[in-house]
Amino acid sequence: MIQIAKPLIEKEEEQAVLNVLKSGVIAQGPKTEEFERNFAEYCNAKYAVAVNSGTAALHLALMAMDIKEGDEIITTPFSFIASANCILYVGAKPVFADIDEKTFNISPESIIEKITDKTKAIIPVHLYGQPCDMKDIMKIAEDHHLLILEDACQAHGAEYENKRVGSFGDAAAFSFYPTKNMTTSEGGMITTNSKEIAEKAKIFRNHGQIKRYYHEFLGYNLRMTDICAAIGIEQLKKLDKFTQKRIENAQYLSDKLKNIKGIEVPYVAGNVKHVFHQYTIKIENGKRDEINKKLNDAGIGTGIHYPIPINDQPFYKKMDYNADETPAAREMAKNVLSLPIHPSVTRENLDYIAEKLREILK
Repeated sequence: MIQIAKPLIEKEEEQAVLNVLKSGVIAQGPKTEEFERNFAEYCNAKYAVAVNSGTAALHLALMAMDIKEGDEIITTPFSFIASANCILYVGAKPVFADIDEKTFNISPESIIEKITDKTKAIIPVHLYGQPCDMKDIMKIAEDHHLLILEDACQAHGAEYENKRVGSFGDAAAFSFYPTKNMTTSEGGMITTNSKEIAEKAKIFRNHGQIKRYYHEFLGYNLRMTDICAAIGIEQLKKLDKFTQKRIENAQYLSDKLKNIKGIEVPYVAGNVKHVFHQYTIKIENGKRDEINKKLNDAGIGTGIHYPIPINDQPFYKKMDYNADETPAAREMAKNVLSLPIHPSVTRENLDYIAEKLREILK
């Protein structure tokens, strides 16, 4: 099976973990601080706060941004469910804008339609590794006095107009889950240029402690371990190499697939660096599930990201969310299919994927 995702762990990560184990400091400690400094510098942000998942990063960022019960946060329904659940965690209300069918990202025009006097923030998701239209989104936020939390959980190293994601909004959240472009096994990171947001996030991730055993706020245990941070330090050194391989594989596969009728290869906007966390095609004529099964039977791992929009999920439907209001997201959920292009995929693998797709679609 050609896997849809595969973490690339090498001797450097293994040795880094052994060094931490031998040191005796395996919980949050100096390696976590080093990883935070390195990641902030990589994203051109002033501060970074390491946590134990991308979901925790989204949650704590909203807490640190003082989002409260009754506030409305506009986001996309076409993402992993954590992009919206984090809003519910702080007692606020998710409001779903529709997407651009070319980029799969949230539509600035749809954001404007959803703004009310209760709107406090926007969570744009840089889906599949392609940055959102940050120029328009930031203008909307400025005009309406809204905060921005970038969900960059799939977009490590991605750029919009030569500026890395994670440095645009008031804060940003990254994930280091094993399928991501870099990993810490499990983990997440908040980046921000706000000292206040960074300091609050550090307090909330550690039981609300201002100092040891002095708890001024309700907090959580969402810390990253030095074991995870040690892996992250080594992975970050290799991230640009991983990214270049993903881009090369994506371009090679697009060249092979672009003339096959019945599919549409990924669109890449002219002013972005798409880092291809997922290489996602569109299947025409409602044949996605049939083609997906045939590819799997041929030994090709695939992914459907995401088969059900968040506002069409059972839990959200119980809250009276209406996916009819986001028709583009609902339509894309029926047609998208992700193919393997991660750094371990070879040219021979890509040739085989293209050959099988051509056979299936004949």
